[in-house]
Amino acid sequence: MQDIANEFKPLIEQISKDLKGKEEIIKKTVATFFAGGHLLLEDIPGVGKTTLAKSFASSLGLEFSRVQFTADMLPSDIIGVNYFDVNEAKFIFKKGPIFTQFLLADEINRSMPKTQSALLEAMEEGKVTIDGISYPLPKPFFVMATQNPYEEKGTFALPHSQLDRFLCSFSIGYPNRESEREILKGLIEEKENKKVVMSLEQIEDIMQSVKEVKLSDSMLDILQEVISFTRESGIFRYGLSTRGALALAAMTRSWARLHGRDYAIADDMLSILADVCYHRLSFLEGETTPKRIYDEITSHISLQI
Repeated sequence: MQDIANEFKPLIEQISKDLKGKEEIIKKTVATFFAGGHLLLEDIPGVGKTTLAKSFASSLGLEFSRVQFTADMLPSDIIGVNYFDVNEAKFIFKKGPIFTQFLLADEINRSMPKTQSALLEAMEEGKVTIDGISYPLPKPFFVMATQNPYEEKGTFALPHSQLDRFLCSFSIGYPNRESEREILKGLIEEKENKKVVMSLEQIEDIMQSVKEVKLSDSMLDILQEVISFTRESGIFRYGLSTRGALALAAMTRSWARLHGRDYAIADDMLSILADVCYHRLSFLEGETTPKRIYDEITSHISLQI
């Protein structure tokens, strides 16, 4: 990890002990978090999504909640509910599991769209509103949602408005043979006690420094060229929204900061391009894959700075 800024190395190294052979996935998760965004993982069950979430939260000392989404779940099961307390003779708000710093929304696409949408305000504004009263969520607030492939029975496609709230989307995938052997051996080994590798103050400082990473006029030209291509090429069902454009800029900044720079270069944007765009773009014809999105965009834009 020679190219990683020193303050991130203990975090990435500690998570790597739990999620073997997936350093690039861990780096992208770290960049998503420090960019102030949320993450959507699409994969088959059993490849390490929950392991990544728990290891990440414990390494940063974040309050952690896990919600298993099901078809019969209601919005109130997530955000909470007002109930009448007979002894107090008044309504009292009972907070739901969304009132946490790290929320694992497991198999989010097994619930109905109405329940999925309960996360919209929380992910966008860091608060929830019940009966006209707003309740702030803890800071930082990070949602890591997982979803099973759509071809599985009992799943519902996430609405476009919900997808757009996620900063990045990618898959973990199977481990390589060497890493899987370590995993198998680890089943009979004692796990080390996890230590918190970063204070809340350090987290806040890094998040602020990410926002201050410079995007030169040349970098802004490249970003706008990407955004315009998605909207004007005619090959996508929808182009990147303004929120999507901001997500691309935020992840570009965060990737640069992760690698120890206070300015962004074209390689930063290219490294996270497919992850920001995959859940936002779909081709009018043919299969939509991260590689195809990357290839189409990069073959039609200038990358000269």
